[in-house]
Amino acid sequence: MATVLTASKAVAPAKAAAAKAAGQPKTALSPAPSSKAIFRARTVSNGVKTRQMLVWTPVNNKCFETLSYLPPLTPEQISKQVDYIVRNGWTPCLEFAPEEGDAYIASGNCIRFGPVSSGYYDNRYWTMWKLPMFGCTEGASVLQEISACEKCFPNAYIRLVAFDNKRQVQILGFLVHRPSSATEFTLPDRRSVS
Repeated sequence: MATVLTASKAVAPAKAAAAKAAGQPKTALSPAPSSKAIFRARTVSNGVKTRQMLVWTPVNNKCFETLSYLPPLTPEQISKQVDYIVRNGWTPCLEFAPEEGDAYIASGNCIRFGPVSSGYYDNRYWTMWKLPMFGCTEGASVLQEISACEKCFPNAYIRLVAFDNKRQVQILGFLVHRPSSATEFTLPDRRSVS
């Protein structure tokens, strides 16, 4: 046995394999397999169990910006997001787009200005509901505006965006209302197939 422990790395595995094939019992010197070794033997090379891997289905599975992987937000959850926006000093704003397809970037609602601007699309912006809510301090006022926009445009997508007035950019945006007839939304548990 001492020769197995002191032999070179190329010889030791061969002797250990021969001893295992001969049916010799394990001695105190042979290590038990570690939990990491057992895990590696049962997983794929990237470390994820194969039964946990899912395929994202491209059918009826469109998402919009931030938080679209979640189910529709409740008014309480929207209010908490508004609190986060206000706490960071950003300005909330509501925008809406008709259901017919203006909510998505497509050739019908985008205009290209010549071949020199191949990556530039105009007309990708949603219609703004009133002005940005400068001075907003709580989520209740935004929820009132969401419900007013829903009453005026029940068949439109409505999203809440936040603007940073210092950096002059849109910081985040997420849907707060989908039309009742929208068919592109898939519940999160049905977005993947195994």
